[in-house]
Amino acid sequence: MKILIYGAGVIGSLYAVQFFQAGYDTSIYARGERLKTLRNCGLQFQDKTTVKIANVTVMDKVDLFDFFDYIFLTVREEQAETALKELRDNVSPTIVTMVNTTVPYSEWEKHCGQGRILPAFPGAGGSIDDGVLNATLTPRIIQPTTFGEIGGVNSERQQKLSEIFKRSHIPYQIVPNMYFWQLSHLGLVVPLADAYYLSQNPKQVYRDKKIMKTTAFMIKRNFRILARQNILSPLKFYIFRYIPLGIMQRALSLIYKSDFGNKFMYQHSIKAPEEMHRLHQDYYRAMQIDE
Repeated sequence: MKILIYGAGVIGSLYAVQFFQAGYDTSIYARGERLKTLRNCGLQFQDKTTVKIANVTVMDKVDLFDFFDYIFLTVREEQAETALKELRDNVSPTIVTMVNTTVPYSEWEKHCGQGRILPAFPGAGGSIDDGVLNATLTPRIIQPTTFGEIGGVNSERQQKLSEIFKRSHIPYQIVPNMYFWQLSHLGLVVPLADAYYLSQNPKQVYRDKKIMKTTAFMIKRNFRILARQNILSPLKFYIFRYIPLGIMQRALSLIYKSDFGNKFMYQHSIKAPEEMHRLHQDYYRAMQIDE
């Protein structure tokens, strides 16, 4: 089984480590300074108190006949279209798109070929500090790696991907409609990220009761609209509609204050503000919601 990780940021690097440790033939595609670091130092990652190296193959181009059973696309949303066009003529059959987006997957298939995309979303967070990956997988109860075929069919490649995740000790779930799941996920993530940008002290945003109340209100409103359109997924999100605003506000304060909030929310929001601002605009435009 040959796997290519196309994108060497936090998410791509963490999944590359997981696949390598599971014994898969793993390659990682990188550019710029990250490419230099990987070539000079290898894929370094923090394992408790020790820095280790995953001996993955580092690539700076993907040729036409470079075959991989799965290509995992782990780039930012604004880079996805270009990356898919670059992979269009490659012979690999399946591209697992682990990208936040409001774009229908049928539109993405126009760039890389019909039937090649297997939509997914990562369950992970962390940072890369001085070239060393310090990241972890999200607890299963909060957000496992999520994927599912376009149209919800139960395909052979979907089952094989399940086996890869299981062998790699990656919590996962299969959903029948990844596009609905993505919109629901953004209905939560966009307000969570917005809170940091509204605060003059993002690291301690949990102290601002007004922002916490606004964030709770926006999440509840987004989920109410998604539920009305029969889009809200997974079912556990329906709980948020019935939690009193005050209780949800206090719960959010605790989450923002926690180590979990720092690793899985703060790190990405602060390091990728342009991506999150674009997703903010795209999400509310797609859902036709007045901000």
